[in-house]
Amino acid sequence: MTAPAQPKFAADAMLARLARWLRVLGWDTTLQPGLDDTTLVRQANEEGRILLTRDRGLLRDLRPDRFVEVHHDGPLEQLRQVVRELNPEPPHELFTRCTVCNTELSPPLSDAERAARLPPDVRELPGPARACPGCGRLYWRGSHAKRMRTALAHCLTDWLPREVL
Repeated sequence: MTAPAQPKFAADAMLARLARWLRVLGWDTTLQPGLDDTTLVRQANEEGRILLTRDRGLLRDLRPDRFVEVHHDGPLEQLRQVVRELNPEPPHELFTRCTVCNTELSPPLSDAERAARLPPDVRELPGPARACPGCGRLYWRGSHAKRMRTALAHCLTDWLPREVL
């Protein structure tokens, strides 16, 4: 299966951690744990999304248009599987989408916005800070982002360009 340059995904409830990692890569990934399988497949088909699931019964009975049957338990192994199977173009930048609500993040905050919105102990950290217009979360290059970048570097060694990390 060939994926578009910027794939769009619908993850089933079992794959919430994978959905977050896909969002870190900047990919539009819906996750609606309360949806029944029929509605999930219908929405994925209508929105042109690739359904991500571990549920063989769902795949057998509902036959989504596009899907990846995820085989691994760990979210980084799952991420590696999705990237290998679909072979999408790597992102030009990480952390451009909210990992919680999937909304595209704001452009980098200005110095004045950083001073007003970020906690005092992180205002001087290098790199952009962004806000989520959907849920209001703030993102900056702190230790958590550094650990995530390191995990991605190990997980997607030959795929993710060094300049993105």
